[in-house]
Amino acid sequence: MATSHPEVITSTHPATLVEDDLVTSSTGRRWLAVTRLATGFIFLWAFLDKTFGLHYSTGAAVAEGDPSLSWINGGTPSQGFMQFAAVGPFKDVLASMASPVTDWLFMLCLLGVGTAVMLGIGLRISAIAGSLLMVSMWIAEWPLLQGSNNPVMDYHLIYALVLVVCATLLAGDTWGFGRRWARLPIVQRFGWLR
Repeated sequence: MATSHPEVITSTHPATLVEDDLVTSSTGRRWLAVTRLATGFIFLWAFLDKTFGLHYSTGAAVAEGDPSLSWINGGTPSQGFMQFAAVGPFKDVLASMASPVTDWLFMLCLLGVGTAVMLGIGLRISAIAGSLLMVSMWIAEWPLLQGSNNPVMDYHLIYALVLVVCATLLAGDTWGFGRRWARLPIVQRFGWLR
């Protein structure tokens, strides 16, 4: 059942929970929306940069005029990292898994999570997929080794936590398409699509 707060307009259909039911402060909802949009942009930007070689994380070779690191020019967005940058006890496992399939999975995850989070739709699936990706990258960088910035908590885990918070609090309803998405018959039938 929807709750009633003086500053909040609750859901008109009690079976459909909306963000206002969970986050009663309009200021809080707006900051949550800003956080959601910023996080979605992190994923979407990584996809765009790795796809087109926009001279940022695609490496110095792109900045020097060598576009080969971009995915559309035959670059391998996950393989190089998995084969040469991974450290720790899973280094050999990750290197053996590196393939064009991991490139496609990595890039589709970046695009899917980034787009869905920016639009405010499918946040539960995005939180799961994005969190699995972030935990995998945390494992690959293995911050438990001496010399890391923090042996336990790093930005990968923070991104995963932000995705979970956004999904849990239905952050796509403010400045996103979350409410419309929730009204779709398929989403009402399968709540995990919310």
